[in-house]
Amino acid sequence: MSKNIWDIFAPVYEFAMRSQKDIYDFMYGRIGEVARGKDVLELATGPGMIARHIAPLANHVVATDFAPKMIETARKAKNPENVRFEVADATSLRFMDNAFDVVVIANALHIIPEPSKALAEIRRVLKDDGVLIAPNFIFPADGKRNLWQKLLSLVGVRFAHEWTENEYKSFLKGNGWTITENCVIKGRIDLAYVECRK
Repeated sequence: MSKNIWDIFAPVYEFAMRSQKDIYDFMYGRIGEVARGKDVLELATGPGMIARHIAPLANHVVATDFAPKMIETARKAKNPENVRFEVADATSLRFMDNAFDVVVIANALHIIPEPSKALAEIRRVLKDDGVLIAPNFIFPADGKRNLWQKLLSLVGVRFAHEWTENEYKSFLKGNGWTITENCVIKGRIDLAYVECRK
């Protein structure tokens, strides 16, 4: 999917996600607890919603996105002092090996054409005892799209991968990750919340 799509949606993304309030409230609470006192990297931060919510509990948060307008939008918000926003490609990170205690990539692996490359980079920058938090939108096993999914397609938001819950977990395991926590949160598009270790 084009970077331009996300640059276009940057100013309205947070407003649009209000329809997924239950999902985001769950993520803010759970990710914040896992990130408590830790150095965190967030990939595909969008306008910085998760980063802003978890930062008060974390030691430091580096929040990145490959769309410059998303980072521009994130920087305009009222952000805690321990958050730094920057443009970065999840499949080619500039960070040193073993640099972070926690890596978060929420609702993004399904839009990356080669998500295994992102997982390899995450493995490299994550400490050996670190946690990958990778919540992701999932599709029903019957393949039927709901109205919200159809609407997203109409406005140009297309998923490179339309995993079911089991397919998504198999994808993570197939890339060498051990799933330690997982659940499904219902929403306009259901979310598989997953925590993993190397």
